[in-house]
Amino acid sequence: MSYQGKLAILKNAPSNLASLEQLEHLAQTLEVPLLEQTSPQIFEFSFFLAWQENQLMLFDHASIKKKVGLSVDVMPRHGEQRSYPAPKENALAQAVGRKTHTIIDATTGWAQDSLALFRMGYSLQCIERSPILALLIEDGFRRLANQEWVRHLELSVPILINSDAIEFLTQLSTPPDCIYLDPMFPPKRKKSALSKKSMEILHELVGNDEDKNALFAAAFEATGKRVVVKNPNYAEPLGGKPTQCVTSKLLRYDVYLKSQ
Repeated sequence: MSYQGKLAILKNAPSNLASLEQLEHLAQTLEVPLLEQTSPQIFEFSFFLAWQENQLMLFDHASIKKKVGLSVDVMPRHGEQRSYPAPKENALAQAVGRKTHTIIDATTGWAQDSLALFRMGYSLQCIERSPILALLIEDGFRRLANQEWVRHLELSVPILINSDAIEFLTQLSTPPDCIYLDPMFPPKRKKSALSKKSMEILHELVGNDEDKNALFAAAFEATGKRVVVKNPNYAEPLGGKPTQCVTSKLLRYDVYLKSQ
């Protein structure tokens, strides 16, 4: 996946982690330029990676001026339990199944559902094919591993795999109990309200999941027990009629059970 012409690395963002060698490695990994923040060349690019507040963050021109970028947030979302393991009571937990132990999140994105599942005590592998998102997730998991409660309980953070999920799943030797899919869907209406900034940038950098039907087929073939697909409530089921549905106010989790 090429980010040439879209992305640059900024090397003078303040951070005690951002040595010049690290930033050069980041630029080489993504095959994008490494620029000074004051360089006039930054106007040739739409997005930027930089270290700020001890974490890797993604910026556009507006957020650079405000010094407020996007990163993988490892803290519980509003309404989520902070205890470990968190109760398996919400719609996501019901869809994944209380007897499930191992999960592959095949569309990790900003990793918020992966982190929620981790806090519930599930064993997780996370697949993300976007190199830039994989770097942001890797940094998020680094910060998660340094959380006091994670160190105190000697927990292993989720395993991150930067790979095409279809290719990875077709070569999988040990099936997980559940494969979780959260494909990107287009807005319900062309004139619908703009999505959150994180989703806008995700669509801009990654695009829609045009291969989501093939991904579902690969997931159903590879799973041991079930596939769970997260949908907006207006979307058609990805894999045809599901075995069961778990709904919340705006979302629907379609559950496809594999016959044993």
